Amino acid sequence: MNTGEALYPYAAVKSSIEWSKLKPRYPNKQSPTQLPATEPGTAHPPIQHRFKRESGHDRKRRDARRRAVRDLTIKSWSAYRKYAWKKDALLPLSATGKDQFSGWAATLVDSLDTLWIMGLREEFDEAVAAVAEIDFANSSSPMINIFETNIRYLGGLLAAYDLSKRDVLLQKAIELGDLIYAGFDTPTRMPVDNINLLAIKLGEGQMIEPQVVSASPGTLSLELTHLSQLTGDPKYYSAIARLNALFSVSQNKTLLPGLFPMYISLWGPKPDVISGTRFTLGGGADSMYEYLPKLSQLLNNAAPSLVSLSHNFLSSASANLFYRPMIPDSSANDIMISGTANILPSPDTKTNSVQLSPETEHLTCFIGGTYALAGRLFSTAEYLETGSRLTRGCVHMYKSFPTGLMPERLTMLPCPPGVPSHAAESCQWNQTLWDATEKQQGLPRGFVSATDRRYILRPEAIESVFYMWRITGEPEWEAAAWDMFLAVANAVFAKETGGGASVKDVTVDPSKEDVERSDEMESFWIAETLKYFYLAFSPPDLISLDKYVLNTEAHPFLRPEW
Repeated sequence: MNTGEALYPYAAVKSSIEWSKLKPRYPNKQSPTQLPATEPGTAHPPIQHRFKRESGHDRKRRDARRRAVRDLTIKSWSAYRKYAWKKDALLPLSATGKDQFSGWAATLVDSLDTLWIMGLREEFDEAVAAVAEIDFANSSSPMINIFETNIRYLGGLLAAYDLSKRDVLLQKAIELGDLIYAGFDTPTRMPVDNINLLAIKLGEGQMIEPQVVSASPGTLSLELTHLSQLTGDPKYYSAIARLNALFSVSQNKTLLPGLFPMYISLWGPKPDVISGTRFTLGGGADSMYEYLPKLSQLLNNAAPSLVSLSHNFLSSASANLFYRPMIPDSSANDIMISGTANILPSPDTKTNSVQLSPETEHLTCFIGGTYALAGRLFSTAEYLETGSRLTRGCVHMYKSFPTGLMPERLTMLPCPPGVPSHAAESCQWNQTLWDATEKQQGLPRGFVSATDRRYILRPEAIESVFYMWRITGEPEWEAAAWDMFLAVANAVFAKETGGGASVKDVTVDPSKEDVERSDEMESFWIAETLKYFYLAFSPPDLISLDKYVLNTEAHPFLRPEW
């Protein structure tokens, strides 16, 4: 299906400025760091479960589910093509488009590999022809967010090239990679949060912001490393190797050793990634941690310092950020939730105390898949077990609400202090404690608050369910994926265009009142959410985790052969 010449002819158009030819204000004076090489004969542990041959009945059921996901994807893509072509995002209720990420057709670029994976060949080739015309020197905004540009645009181009081998995609990826590389043109060669296009054009260098969220610089590594792998030019990997070295020497010096504060500073002569007091796996930090084991996976565990970074973070998060919620069905209480730790100074004892907030986010649901992947990658059964419990926690949150969807942000009631991390029977439902707890009304038992009741088409929960299914082969995950898809498909479909629209309040009971939707469809709806659902019902050799590393936008990068 995905073979032969392109169905849409295209002529690659170079961006009007060749970023690599511009003279940097702060040139790198050191020899570039080379990609680490795997020792010949090194054994690499398998990541995916070895699935047995399925029965005819199971295959027919799986194929029907996969077709349902594909059909919904076609509707969303068709809506984007009709109403928002070459815009960054579709407004699914008002049937128009908007630019939010530089105006380089974010949904189009972000969806490329999804179209290819689903066998939508004509749609893919038409999109590639549009990509060939993008001018990465002409932006809808003078400031380019380096994080979004990296994960959505560069990640999308690299993965689509890996799958299709369309040369124009690598050419455009190099153009964009050179622009992102210019974001490191600072006195310390650390990256900015927002790239100033005019400053690059004038050769003035970039100004590092005084404070950024750790996810911004921490989520550049996979894409720039893979660009070096594909081009043979080490400069992209070298740029993030300097950043990784800073994280490596600082990791055990933070106020919560092993973890990095949510806010860091790369500004000034001495970058500070140590001093912050707030630690989370949620928004602002999430994908930084996701990339630590994934970069090891992409480099085939060839960099010991990266392996140590992963182990340190995984151990510290388990000890400091996770809690068991008290839920009515105590027999199903072997679940965990990821909270947020705040470090409180204690001047009398000269020691700091750790205060765990039980509030969590949909964004943190990625972490179950990260632990499961690390469990296989590093042959550590404890990580896999932790990943299972974290993923079950997110599945529980989906099941608990009348729409079948999890809110963007919520709080659950933790088990009493001193309850062991295992043994469900030790955390029985306590009605007296529940009655005495201050809480929002109208929520399921066990849920204290839902401070953001939206579902904005997020992929993190199905992402972890997909990883658990591919890694363990346990039927509960495939069943959970289908339940989640039915709930999502029913709640988000916008009859106005056929696109997916965010849900305003997942706590509404659809049997009693209409579910209201918002006029927004982020590019990750097709790029991630629908792709993960599709892969959960696909043959396991389609984007095998033994062959591909998925970036935080679900773009699969082909691992180099060893």
